[in-house]
Amino acid sequence: MKILSWFVVILGIFGLIAVRVFEERLFYDPFLSYFHEVNKELHFPNFEWGKLIAGHLFRFFLNLFFSCLIIQFWFNNKQWTIQGAILIVIIFIITFPIYLYCIFVRFEVGHLFSFYMRRFVIQPIILLLIIPMFYYRRRIMQHRID
Repeated sequence: MKILSWFVVILGIFGLIAVRVFEERLFYDPFLSYFHEVNKELHFPNFEWGKLIAGHLFRFFLNLFFSCLIIQFWFNNKQWTIQGAILIVIIFIITFPIYLYCIFVRFEVGHLFSFYMRRFVIQPIILLLIIPMFYYRRRIMQHRID
């Protein structure tokens, strides 16, 4: 990779880190402190549905932007960047309504299940699967050429 590409990849990683570090200031999410506590007896927080959904969507789009930046400048392949974005969007489309349902039933489906659904909604976990997948794809394509 060229120096500029490395710089942009590192910038994307720092962008994802910044989303996490500044999450309390950037996003409306009363469940941040709720899930930081281990105590299951903790009071279920009051919240506003509209603000909660908007906050999660804003966070998702920031994570998507930085994830696509990383994929594009790591692999320098627009088609793969689009595929990565589609995979990230599909995972979000699946997990976000499940997480909202968990909130609706006040995590009666289980705290651990709700916790992990929330992780897929607010963290770019799928990026940790996409990068090795594309790296492996690139290696396979190089071996076919040789």
